[in-house]
Amino acid sequence: MQFTLTRRVVLSCIAAFGLGATAPAMAQDPGEITVFAAASLTNALQEAGDAFTKAGGAKVKFSFASSSALAKQIESGAKVQIFASADEKWMDHVDKLDLIEKSSRVPLLGNRLALVVPATAALKVDMEAKDWLSKLPQGRIATGDPAHVPVGRYAQQALTKMGAWADVEPRLARADNVRNALALVERGEAVAGIVYSTDAAVAKQVATAGTFPASSHEAISYPFAIMKGEDKGEARKFFNFLASADGKAIFTKYGFSTSK
Repeated sequence: MQFTLTRRVVLSCIAAFGLGATAPAMAQDPGEITVFAAASLTNALQEAGDAFTKAGGAKVKFSFASSSALAKQIESGAKVQIFASADEKWMDHVDKLDLIEKSSRVPLLGNRLALVVPATAALKVDMEAKDWLSKLPQGRIATGDPAHVPVGRYAQQALTKMGAWADVEPRLARADNVRNALALVERGEAVAGIVYSTDAAVAKQVATAGTFPASSHEAISYPFAIMKGEDKGEARKFFNFLASADGKAIFTKYGFSTSK
């Protein structure tokens, strides 16, 4: 009697918890994607990652820093699925090491170079005028370190072509990425900064004093690529999303230009 009762209880539990052949399948966790991206992409990529995840895709984990720092981490063996650089040089670096899927590489975005000042300065500068630098107060001018940070390299190109590099170089506050250069201006530790126009647009404590002529420096290009052996599953889906109309709409919202 005791055995029969126990057996009935066990069978009832099996049926109640759906352990039979007709049990519904559990939803699969799509996992997590790791993306290394230039600091200037922070706001746009975070929104893109959230949109992708809410639509049923994997959670996207980001590491934002200067393209050079990220490229060196990748070279050292960092586990990552997608790399987004702020220039072609650092994507070339990992490409030459055979660390990306070459067929996936695409110059997805473009940007402009801007001169920013504290919002309270209310200063406008004609960057085409020869005396534009004299319009700035004395003090430090922040940008990325030209030795390894893309925005600093673009800035050096522009200043050199405009004949101002010799005067600006001694005043440079060399930051390790563009967002830290922006922060120096926000905190009043620099009288001006040379950053991307998209960074200026998301910073409430700075204002754009002028935009550098596009002809003064090489085109600002953001190449994206999938890492070697990672061109599959959720990484490929997220990569495709970034290049889709919905993904490009997010980048455009933040001021980036997008490839056709």
